[in-house]
Order: sequence, then C-alpha cells, then structure tokens
Amino acid sequence: MNSRRLAAIAAALILGGGGFALVSASSAPGPADPGGAGKTPAGAGATRSVRGGAPGTVGRGTWVASWAASPMSGTTSVGTIPGLSRQTVRNIIYPSVGGTSLRVRLTNAFGAAPLTAGDVSVGVVLSGARLVPGSSHALTFGGKSSVTIPAGGQALSDPLPMPVRPLEELAVSLYLPDVTGPPTNHAAAMQANYIAAGDHAGDPAAAAYATTTPRWLFVGELDVRSATADGTIVTFGDSITDGIHSTAGANDRWPNFLARRLARLTGDRAPGVVDEGIGGNRVLQASRCFGASAKARFQQDALSLPGVKAVIVLEGINDIGFVGSPDGSGCLAPNPPVTAAQIEAGYQALVTMAHARGVKIYLGTLTPFLGRRVNPAVRGREALREAVNNWIRASGAFDGVIDFARALQDPRDPTHLRGAYNSGDHLHPNDLGYEAMADAVPLAIVA
Repeated sequence: MNSRRLAAIAAALILGGGGFALVSASSAPGPADPGGAGKTPAGAGATRSVRGGAPGTVGRGTWVASWAASPMSGTTSVGTIPGLSRQTVRNIIYPSVGGTSLRVRLTNAFGAAPLTAGDVSVGVVLSGARLVPGSSHALTFGGKSSVTIPAGGQALSDPLPMPVRPLEELAVSLYLPDVTGPPTNHAAAMQANYIAAGDHAGDPAAAAYATTTPRWLFVGELDVRSATADGTIVTFGDSITDGIHSTAGANDRWPNFLARRLARLTGDRAPGVVDEGIGGNRVLQASRCFGASAKARFQQDALSLPGVKAVIVLEGINDIGFVGSPDGSGCLAPNPPVTAAQIEAGYQALVTMAHARGVKIYLGTLTPFLGRRVNPAVRGREALREAVNNWIRASGAFDGVIDFARALQDPRDPTHLRGAYNSGDHLHPNDLGYEAMADAVPLAIVA
C-alpha cells in the first residue's frame, strides 16, 4: 500500500469554504480519561491504571519508553472496526533506543468488554510481516502465556531478556481467541500492520498474514531496560507529530528523524523518543474522532511513561482550524469559537502538570497552513496562529521554545510552508519537512 493511499485512509484535509477540517476516515474517539485506578483481578498482569508509572529496575539499568502510540477508540462516526476473533494481529513498531530486555504494554483502554490475548510474542522484522528466523520470543503476563485485560484497562508484560537494537523494527504479535469488539487502536500508524486467521503469533513466516491494516491494534508501548539511555523524550501533538503524509513504512515522522539524529550524535546515551501524536487532536476540546483533548490525555499519554524527562508539545492548529469548518461527519464537534488567550491557558495547564511531575516541557510554534484558497475567514485563523506564536516565543512560560514555524515557513511568505517541505496539502510537511523539524530541535533541550 503506497504512502498516499495510507495517508488518505488516515486523514483527508479539506481546505476552503471558509475553513479547514482534518477529517479522518479511520480515527477514533476518546473519552476524557480512558484509564482508571488500582489493580483488578481480571487477569495476570492486567490493570486499570495509567500507563507507565515510576520507572522500574530489573538487574542493571532502568526502564525507559522506547516506542509508544496514543490509544484511541475503534468506534467513530466516520468508520468502525468491527473487531477480531480467532485472528492474530502483527504490529510493526520502531523502537528508538535499545536495551538488554524489554516489556510490552497491551491496551484495552477503549474496549467495551474484557480482552483476552491468548498468545503474545515479539520478534525482529526482516521484511513486511516476515520475521528474522529464531528472533521470535513469547511474552508472559504474571508468568502466564495469556492475559485477560478488563474494559478500560491495560496489561504490562513480564520483562523479557531479549536484546533490543535501537532503530530496528520489531513485531508485536497477539492472538485474539475471542470476539474483541471494536478494538483499542492507533488510527494513523503510517505503517502497514498485518492480520492472520488463527494463531500465528510466534510464526516467523509472512504467508498467513494475508490482510493489512493501517492501524496499530491493542499495543500501546514498548519499554527497554537500558544502562545508558538518558531517559525518554515524549513528542506530543496532533497529525503533524503523528506523521501524516510522511512515507508509509519509512519511519519518517519528525520524532523518528529526531531519534536517528540523537543516535548519530550521542550513540547509546541517546534518550528514547516516543510519538504521542493523534491526528485532529486539540488542546482544549475532545472529539468523537480525534481523541481526548491534550489537557485530558497529557497525564496518561506523556507524563506516565517510564523514564520521561521532557515533553515537546506541538498542538493548537486544530483548535484554530476547526472553528467554523464544515462538519458533516460530526467529528469536529464541539467547535466553539476560540481565542488566543484560551489556547494559551491550555498550554499553561500542561506546564503545571509537567512541572508537578518534575518533567521539563518545551513548546513548538504552530506551523503555517495557508494554501491556495484564502478568504477572510482563513485570514482570521492565520492572525490567531500568529498571535499564539508571538505569545509562545515571548511568554517565558516553558522550559524552552522550538520554532517549528520558522523552520518550515517559506522565506518569501511566512504564512505558507516552504515549497520543498509541502506534502501537497499546505499543512502537513513531507519527509524532507519532517526532517527539518527534527533538525530544529536544539540539542540543549534533549542533551
């Protein structure tokens, strides 16, 4: 499946008619807080707590998040995943840092019923759904090969003493013996993942994996135990952080470019870089299709990850762009008028939460979005973007600012993306633009 087709499935950008709306054909809703509190007896290793928690230690080293994806619901007004039964899903993921062992967090955060994973394994990807022979290893949960996760819950595997190489794709495969219902997923993986009939979790061959899906299903996080990695950097935002319109399967989202840049510069001391972007997400408002608001999901999706030392936030463009946009799908509601002060107050709430956890927070300036069709309503949105960016640069409210807008803007007209960085929709960068974003992150922030 080519990159344009995957991107079209993940999100379609509608510009004009007085506004723009990021309308996803596969995104999903998110309640204000999909987690609960405390353990449940529903299954070995299953909990209803938020992800991560305090970093753990097993032997030498500490746990850091190496890969993550924000969970979303499988039921939306623009598309429903009916669920799986007696099938195996093989999720292809891209760890940012390596370690001597790993653990995987499965998620049923948006499930309406308990989820049973009857067989779960991790292996090194050779190509597509095919694994390197001999690299597949079974995961256990509380010493058992299967786990039942309550609705709204999650399950953290036992540590697996399997070496992980940085920037090497892994496959997390789950056999689902029962009817799952609409699955907790991440809608825009920008990566082909695979589904097989029957239990093929430990099968290194690709033959059984006849179906592809552009979503990650039921997997939310991979941690590694490392004696050298300098914590974890969480990149937190909307479709630009999610990598919409990057080349599918190439791991060319800007957080991936940042991870590779840090690996080149600092070797095994590089921090983990995880991507907690959701296409269409907003700072202030939840959506049926684009998840809980940034304020509502920040604690769970950013601050609860093991090893987190800093968060880079790039969000707010949808708060501005959704107002007054056509909403035939119902995905944009509620979309009341918004002011720069309201968005800025939302940012301040994130700062308060981060600093309460001893985590540094850096804010990115909102990138240009003007296209060929410019009318007074769109000009008003541009004025609001500029007002928010002026405040970001001057307020001193954060531990630092990353000027993504200046990195991407056309030097002849800063209201537009530079042509070489434009994916074609005038909002999302292409691979070259995503690389420029990673290069714009000051090393002092991530050192």
